[in-house]
Amino acid sequence: MSQAERVDLPTSIGYLLKQAATALRTSMEEVLRPLGMTVTHYSCLELLAQRPGLSNSELARGTFVTRQSMNVLLRALQEDGSVTRPDEAPVGRVLPVSLTPLGRERLAEASAAVRRVEQRMLSGLDEGEQDEARRVLRNFTAALASDA
Repeated sequence: MSQAERVDLPTSIGYLLKQAATALRTSMEEVLRPLGMTVTHYSCLELLAQRPGLSNSELARGTFVTRQSMNVLLRALQEDGSVTRPDEAPVGRVLPVSLTPLGRERLAEASAAVRRVEQRMLSGLDEGEQDEARRVLRNFTAALASDA
């Protein structure tokens, strides 16, 4: 492989993006661990707060885990009183999931911790630069999704 064909890690957008994502996830895990949560746990609660009644499959897609992993997490969240699911599907086979008051309380604490991490990550950027970063990241996602 020639030098021109190699990825230059210090300038590779993909590599830099992966480094940033890993640093963000590590920081989020650090602030969520004392609350008894993982990033997936938090993401599940956040999705349910914003889109009540999502199914297991929709939650799995939204948190980037398998349906089986989400099912295990939902059972644990049910057992700890954070979510409820009906015993039988109201329509079809989908068991819609809802946050309980305890789940909302736990989410509020976790959301505040995650917001602090994001604020720290963005602290070196002014508002215009933050808007531009959001625009660029959305464009990356759209470009890759359109090639799929």
